[in-house]
Amino acid sequence: MSLIDDARAVRENAYVPYSKFKVGAALTSTSGAVYVGCNVENVAYPEGTCAEAGAIAAMVAGGDTAIADMTVIADSPKPVSPCGGCRQKIAEFAKGDVKVTLATMDGVVQETTVAALLPGSFDADYMSRV
Repeated sequence: MSLIDDARAVRENAYVPYSKFKVGAALTSTSGAVYVGCNVENVAYPEGTCAEAGAIAAMVAGGDTAIADMTVIADSPKPVSPCGGCRQKIAEFAKGDVKVTLATMDGVVQETTVAALLPGSFDADYMSRV
């Protein structure tokens, strides 16, 4: 099973009674384990959780802390891109050259990298004097 298949499958579990916009995410950690997440909305916007954040939380809960590869999928006319907050979350756990695959339910796929999604990311180097 591919990460696109994993993201597609978990997308069906999304809790989206308000937007009706289901998103699924799947990642492989550097240990080789696969973690998935789906978006979960809340009536008190913006208190929901993005699919990418859910997959990252599952990874950390599973004892891993480094992303080797990530995929995000939604039923959209073009590949869905992570929001700004999720880009920063992904950058926390992935090196800049890590591949991120963005996909649609219709099979359109776009590959990019963490660095391309978040150039000039805020990272631990900025905290070196603390």
